[in-house]
Amino acid sequence: MLKFFGVALLALSAALAQKMPDLPAPFATPSAANGPKIIPRPDAAKFTVPAGFTVEEYAAGLQKPRVMLVGPGGEVLVTESVAKGAITVFSSDGKTRKKLIEGVDRPYGMALTKDWLYVGEPTSIKRYKYDSKTQSVGSAEEIVALKGYEKGHWTRSLAIDEKAGKLYVGVGSSADHVVGDPEDRAAISRYNLDGSGREIVASGTRNPTGLHMNPANGQLWAAVQERDFIGDDLVPDFFMAVRPGGFYGWPYAYIGPHEDPRLKGQRADLVDRTIVPDVVLPPHAAVLDFTFYTGKTFPTEYRNGAFLAFHGSSNRAKRLGYSVSFVPFKNGKPSGAPRDFLSGWMLSPDEKEVWGRPVAVAQTADGSLLVSDDGGNKIWKISYKK
Repeated sequence: MLKFFGVALLALSAALAQKMPDLPAPFATPSAANGPKIIPRPDAAKFTVPAGFTVEEYAAGLQKPRVMLVGPGGEVLVTESVAKGAITVFSSDGKTRKKLIEGVDRPYGMALTKDWLYVGEPTSIKRYKYDSKTQSVGSAEEIVALKGYEKGHWTRSLAIDEKAGKLYVGVGSSADHVVGDPEDRAAISRYNLDGSGREIVASGTRNPTGLHMNPANGQLWAAVQERDFIGDDLVPDFFMAVRPGGFYGWPYAYIGPHEDPRLKGQRADLVDRTIVPDVVLPPHAAVLDFTFYTGKTFPTEYRNGAFLAFHGSSNRAKRLGYSVSFVPFKNGKPSGAPRDFLSGWMLSPDEKEVWGRPVAVAQTADGSLLVSDDGGNKIWKISYKK
């Protein structure tokens, strides 16, 4: 039995409080295998950002740069997610870099508390003693073993609740659509900082690719990639405040009690419990990571809002995503619909060619934003001037 803290009544009342979105019927359109073709940046290609913002190259020559983390000295750590990958660290001014950790299996999520750096690999969560001043680490200590979890979604997102002294880990499902996964797959778990005391916080999250605490109120938020193969416009990805004990549908339902027809009648109890997430995102946008903006250099309308990276669709006839979106927040809650912030990597929704794929967003010490791009193997910097 799943070990939840909280009660099902909380999840049910939260689901009822959200407005049920209008969705198309399953299989209203055929499913499309439409992965992108990565090309060099065309000479005429330009980014589109709101007035006053500029985009410049921060770093190039990386190998599948993914999640970024800004350290206490303003240094920037980035995971390079290849089979023998690395964590690379950039100086606070971005002018120098070095390999902090090498030979890591597809590192993805990172989290930092005091002098411990946590790194997520497909089959292991490890931590390292980290010295920000010398930008060096000690030996690896495995705190969570995920042996046998190689199959399927391999990203491991991490977040730390400093106040509670807890580590959150997001683990995706073993396949797009499958039953019988272990209870900590397609789920968000939390642990003591040494890896002990696992609890399942939320389940039914097919692939929770991003986890961050909202600095405004300490609430854990997650970005979740939903399932494929039931139509171009199903199922939308979503962005949510994680509700303890909450069930978010996978694999039996989606976006509230919309039953997946491939498992019709199998778990009516879970279908009824399925929460409508806080923010419904475009279907197949492939949301990966996000950050809450707390800087002071962007206009006030962006303060405390969330910037989300859409890696871009691969299972939709007309391509979408390949962009960064913004969700405004007020009093710790979304106060408006997602809107485009940064785009340009996709040449046309009808063409396969794209010249980049955004993965993660991080706020630098000077209030700028960094966006990692594992298609172009670059990091981009977004700045604002009045």
